[in-house]
Amino acid sequence: MKYLMQFMIIILVSCIGELLNHFIPLPIPASIYGLIIMLALLMTKTIRLDAVKETAEFLINIMSVMFIPAGVGLITYWAQLKNMLLPTIIIIIVSSVLVMVITGKTSDFMIQRKGTNINE
Repeated sequence: MKYLMQFMIIILVSCIGELLNHFIPLPIPASIYGLIIMLALLMTKTIRLDAVKETAEFLINIMSVMFIPAGVGLITYWAQLKNMLLPTIIIIIVSSVLVMVITGKTSDFMIQRKGTNINE
């Protein structure tokens, strides 16, 4: 029963994100609205972390399984996608390198700002 309640809280927040996505005309995915709402609820302690922790950890653990339908969809549309293969690979490589560089620079900045040296 505990897990069902935790799952219902997560689903409710996701539904609120879907509603916001429907009523607010911004190009923001509903999942982002849901994540922001969940973060706000956790930060304000409206929802305690232990009220969703176990179910959230379970969902994170099975996240790779959730990508199977998307992969099957890509295989289904291979004829249309193969024309875009080279640009897609280039975009993936460039964006991955960009994310790694920005993450590294941000981490360096935060470490220096805190005044600690990671080499010590």
